[in-house]
Amino acid sequence: MGASKLQALWNHPAGPKTIHFWAPTFKWGLSIANVADFSKPPETLSYPLQTVSVLQWRPLLRIWSTVVACSGLIWSRYGMVITPRNWNLFSVNLAMAGTGLYQLSRKIQHDYHSKTEAEITNE
Repeated sequence: MGASKLQALWNHPAGPKTIHFWAPTFKWGLSIANVADFSKPPETLSYPLQTVSVLQWRPLLRIWSTVVACSGLIWSRYGMVITPRNWNLFSVNLAMAGTGLYQLSRKIQHDYHSKTEAEITNE
């Protein structure tokens, strides 16, 4: 039974013999890098790097430590409308969207909802 499932995965149109498997698999590195940045102070996060499209990334910026939320949402939808459905592409982009949105929420909370020491002492 296990051998037949491995054989089915191996011969799948989005299986390990195709780029449709390897591109999303390597993209997991971006999501892992973003999870590693959860401990990064929110003031060092960047709105543009969390929200721009993949095509707008600039190679000299430290973009490998951030994940693009909008790109994750767009490409997770794409993973479901192509034939055959690419669950690896869907799941990695869903993870990118989730981690990117979490980073954005940290940045927004820091910028708009936290009080500085000066504001607290003036009250």
